[in-house]
Amino acid sequence: MSSPLSAIRGVAAALVVASITLCGVTSISQAQEKVRVAFLVKNLGNRFFDAVRDGGTEAAKELGNVEIIYVGPTSATAEGQIEIINSLIAQRVDAIAISANDTNALIPATKRAMQRGIRVVSFDSAIAPEGRIIQVDPSETKLIGAKQVQMMADAMGGEGEFAILSAASTMTNQNNWIAAMKDELKDPKYAKMKLVTTAYGDDQSDKSYRETLGLFKSYPNLKGIISPTSIGIVAAAKAVTDQNLVGKVHVTGLGLPSEMKAAVEAGATKSFAIWNPIDLGYTTTQIAYNLVKGTVKGVPGDEVPTGRMGKVKVGENGVVVMSEPFTFDKSNVAEYAKVF
Repeated sequence: MSSPLSAIRGVAAALVVASITLCGVTSISQAQEKVRVAFLVKNLGNRFFDAVRDGGTEAAKELGNVEIIYVGPTSATAEGQIEIINSLIAQRVDAIAISANDTNALIPATKRAMQRGIRVVSFDSAIAPEGRIIQVDPSETKLIGAKQVQMMADAMGGEGEFAILSAASTMTNQNNWIAAMKDELKDPKYAKMKLVTTAYGDDQSDKSYRETLGLFKSYPNLKGIISPTSIGIVAAAKAVTDQNLVGKVHVTGLGLPSEMKAAVEAGATKSFAIWNPIDLGYTTTQIAYNLVKGTVKGVPGDEVPTGRMGKVKVGENGVVVMSEPFTFDKSNVAEYAKVF
């Protein structure tokens, strides 16, 4: 015999089903209003950001009522991102997660978005604090810079000339990492290493390749290139291989295992590093969702639940830091290349 409580539950359930049927809705989840999170990346066609999108999609499925909108300009410019932000404002999305092509240029547009109730989060490459609520750093800037110098020193045997091949000169994360590299180079153990120049490939494969060829011509004694961009590091490694400079010029920096596997196996790169872009997209989506739902406000001291990633704490200037970069080499690159 059923209890009165179970009977009440049964009647309530029947009423819910009846009301949903009358409205022509087939499921409760469909009746819920979707939280629309737009990922605005630096540029389309970048596999790092494709992996970020995949992580965002994973989080959206777990949360159940989240829609991911994936957008970006064809080339990595602030102007292209501003145009898209204005379009997203018109679409009345709930949140925008941006990897910024310029620290300050996006602020007027993102301020307009926030004035209309849209929660703005930056990730990977930051918008200045006044233009967003939270910045999600995949790792600490100091650790990222130091790691790349350490890998370069290891590949070069601790001495010789090397260059940096960056993305665009306006990109926050690139500039911060380069500054951190220069701080790391102040350590006396790097006294025999010389940074000769910084070139910019604008996160375009063909331009990064041409800039690398220019480095070979301008610096005939060059022994290494650090590229803190997943597009630049692939282009630099390809140029080294194409010019038969494997063993003479060593390439390291930040890249994806799936794109760097061939370079490592060919010997153009001894080791490189990156964080998991899937986890970055997953965490950013969880944070954006909690901001939209009002679970957190994004002020320093807030602890934000981020699903399988646990909780992250909001620090000074609204910055959330994930984990230190992971190193890939011949021992593990093939395994991770199957993942991202």
